[in-house]
Amino acid sequence: MDRKEVFKHAVAKMPAVVLEALEANGLHTGDIDLLIPHQANLRISQMVQRRLGLPDEKVMNNIDRYGDTTAATIPIALAEAVRSGRLGRGDLLCVVAFGSGLTWGFALVRW
Repeated sequence: MDRKEVFKHAVAKMPAVVLEALEANGLHTGDIDLLIPHQANLRISQMVQRRLGLPDEKVMNNIDRYGDTTAATIPIALAEAVRSGRLGRGDLLCVVAFGSGLTWGFALVRW
């Protein structure tokens, strides 16, 4: 796969689906308490964060400690967020992933 094209696709689709989900639920990016993006590449996470206009404290990144743990990236980050108190009852959690075959997915969860 062409890494440059995959990067472009990821940083376009991930924020787009988050915005689509928020709009469908009458919400805005400011309503997100925590965003957990797939941890494939820190630059992708940073671009998604920037495009959504979210501050650092609203984005969970752990790729610096574990690297790309593939399908486990979101569950690992979620467990860390709960343990550390970054995610609490009633918070709006947004998870977004990008993977093989240029697929993507997302979820909004009222924790």
